Amino acid sequence: MRLKTVCGFGDSVMKGIVIDKNNSQEGTVKYKISDLGFAARCRVNLGIEVENFARFGSTVAQAMKYIERYTDRIKKSDYVLFEYGGNDCNYNWKDISDAPDAIHHPTVKIDDFVRLYGEVIDKVRSLGARPVLLSLPILDPEKYFRHLSKGLNADNILRWLNGSIMNLDRWHERYNMEIFRLGVLKQVPVIDITSVFLERRNHFEYLCEDGIHPNDDGHALIENAIMEYLRRLKIVA
Repeated sequence: MRLKTVCGFGDSVMKGIVIDKNNSQEGTVKYKISDLGFAARCRVNLGIEVENFARFGSTVAQAMKYIERYTDRIKKSDYVLFEYGGNDCNYNWKDISDAPDAIHHPTVKIDDFVRLYGEVIDKVRSLGARPVLLSLPILDPEKYFRHLSKGLNADNILRWLNGSIMNLDRWHERYNMEIFRLGVLKQVPVIDITSVFLERRNHFEYLCEDGIHPNDDGHALIENAIMEYLRRLKIVA
């Protein structure tokens, strides 16, 4: 099979968002779209049209809206690549900082995450395209905790985390496990972009200073995982 068109839906990772070091100051983080994001890299490497409909801050709860908006593009695509979960499992950290003993829920509860992702997969298939899921990239709990707690009560947030910042990673990984389970349940390919980070002993060096966004080198790892998947399918040499 020769690829002609691929389109992607997801959040800031797929969009290619990285920290803009030139315009960020101490205490203030600014972001930019990198020309070296994995979608842009794949576009060049494959020599095909890769339409990137990802949105900063997007969750799977918003995915159907964008699929319906770009239905005509999906119908013309060979594959539709999805990358969701990073924002879905996130919390309102200000609320937690203000009331650490209250009950707080993630942006998209995990049962809803699974249900909505399944609906998105079914919708894309009904349009004649092949859905493919990306697993989640890693996060650096220490850097991420420093980032999310800026200007907030870090002690209160840590208390809500039961005294361990590693709970950030564990909750993130729970959503990641559901992505792999969805792949089995829906018989949809899942490209493992988690392991390509973990295989590196210095894996945190492939993330931006916020601990959650891959840097340009991290995007190169993701591109390599996607290209290896396509080679295994003999879609590319």
